[in-house]
Amino acid sequence: MNERRFLLRRLLLAATLLIAVTAVGTAGYVMVEGWSWFDSLYMTVTTITTIGGGEPAKMDVAGKSWTIVVVAIGFGSLTYTVLALFSYVVEGHLFAEVSQRRMRRRAARMVDHFILCGYGRVGGEIARDFAAEGIAFVIVDINPDSLERAAAEGLVVVNGNAADVATPQAAGIERARGLVTAVDADADNIYVTLSARILRPDLFIVARANREDAEPKLRLAGANRVISPYTIGGRRMASLAMRPTAVEFVDTVLSANNGQLLLEDITIAAGSAWIGRALVELFPDGDEAFVLALKRDGEMRFRPAAETPLQAGDELVAAGPPKAIRALEQRL
Repeated sequence: MNERRFLLRRLLLAATLLIAVTAVGTAGYVMVEGWSWFDSLYMTVTTITTIGGGEPAKMDVAGKSWTIVVVAIGFGSLTYTVLALFSYVVEGHLFAEVSQRRMRRRAARMVDHFILCGYGRVGGEIARDFAAEGIAFVIVDINPDSLERAAAEGLVVVNGNAADVATPQAAGIERARGLVTAVDADADNIYVTLSARILRPDLFIVARANREDAEPKLRLAGANRVISPYTIGGRRMASLAMRPTAVEFVDTVLSANNGQLLLEDITIAAGSAWIGRALVELFPDGDEAFVLALKRDGEMRFRPAAETPLQAGDELVAAGPPKAIRALEQRL
């Protein structure tokens, strides 16, 4: 992307130089030969391009000397401009193609990552949170400005329509941990969700809904969770107004920069050695981690009993110091 900007700047510089030489050459003929501005421009252009066309009037020695200067400087400027234009067209496309292939190779090596469709204002915030948590992710977008901005930040990007089958495949959807579609248009989010669900029936999908009537359509298309930025924003503002300290505490817990308390989702996998064992057995004496909630069969149970037997597919919401949470994940 930086290379393409360099080529564009060089082209603009060359074009500016050519225009300046043409203007100076025209003014020179007006002053030296006393010709009209049109005749002087005609003579300058035919001289620079070396196509010839005859002189508007007979020239004296001063006029011929000025023509030599115009040829020497003007032809060089024209040649530089043509080469800059050629480089911008050919090398620019070549660089873009090479860059995209490099990005696709990086995406092809990623495992257990997220696919983020859309790198606008909402997508940018999601990407920052992913990066802060150290979570691998690939950005899928079709907007050149968004792609350039993401690439400039060192993020992995795939250029393409996320609703097309080939694009999610290039982003490694078969190996992905989940997909977040945060495109501005609800229709696009529905198509992206539907395509992703067809490609990966078991994929966890979070979709953005801008309008209230889009939520049931997104769920029908296969989204596991549907989020409205406006609804969430309104609820958050209300909560901050009514319970500022509680909201601050939750923000601290969920913050990636929080080094004291970590909140994490942990799933009991099928075939786990912990299936059938009591929840309390997960935590040895002195362990600082604890379970806030257990989700089973779609039902959320807050502060489950210590004797609760674990089942395959149970989702635990665990809290504790980062070191204790990581140790819990390793035990499972």
